[in-house]
Amino acid sequence: MHHILQVSKYTAIRQLVYSHLLSAISINTAYQTTVRTSGKKIPLHQGRDEKKILYISGVALWLTKSQNQKPMEIANAIASHLLATCGDVFSIQIVPPGWIHLELTHPAIATWLQNITVGSMGERNNISNPQSTTCNSESLFFVQYAHARCSSLLLLAHREGLITFREPLPNTIPYFKNLIFPNSIPWLDAENKLRLNHSAEGRLITELVQIVDNLESHAHNSAVNWQKAALNLSQAFDTFWRQCRIWGEVKINSPQLAQARLGLIMVTQSILRFLLEEKLGILAPSEL
Repeated sequence: MHHILQVSKYTAIRQLVYSHLLSAISINTAYQTTVRTSGKKIPLHQGRDEKKILYISGVALWLTKSQNQKPMEIANAIASHLLATCGDVFSIQIVPPGWIHLELTHPAIATWLQNITVGSMGERNNISNPQSTTCNSESLFFVQYAHARCSSLLLLAHREGLITFREPLPNTIPYFKNLIFPNSIPWLDAENKLRLNHSAEGRLITELVQIVDNLESHAHNSAVNWQKAALNLSQAFDTFWRQCRIWGEVKINSPQLAQARLGLIMVTQSILRFLLEEKLGILAPSEL
């Protein structure tokens, strides 16, 4: 299930949504011709809702200018194709006068998160391009602290047996490929719903998705302020680990929730490390 999300360990969700929209448009020759001849990209942006991973497209409103159809008719035609081909990846809603809302399903979010826990952001050499800007040392220290905090929490979890890395541990940080228990992070509960439903967890996941989207969309574009992106992610992580408990009652009564939260820390550390080393060109410390 959700094999489409495994095209790449770090494929941006926005890129996946865009590719599905292109595929849906291709069912109608007139739509496809309009896109090809206009030279413009399909309008698509991420929604501002920390409770869900939502993308909104105005492609139907755009196409109606060149087609003898109402935007709602175009939107419904595109939505029907999307539901038939990737209904397990997105839930789709049409909003008047013709907006297409695509919300990532919980199993798809889990697959995306799991793909990052088993890989290494350092493998993305094709998008490495340190930003040569004047950096705020205080902000950078906060980002480094967040990364080091991730390391200490993961190592503590390893010592207490909540998660297990293959021994011996690396000298710096635990590489996620060496996670041996649990074999797969229990992101989903028995009802196939994401265990991470706290508002602080939602905000952190949203920041992670946005950064990976930007890494794909701006691979050769310096317009993204990576220091600000890293700081925003660090602040979201700081709120998360202060509000979402892992030890104590959670560890005893809800060990799978504790493991899911540790999985989220693994994802956060991986992306923070990539931002620090590859985008900001500074050390990603395992301790401070």
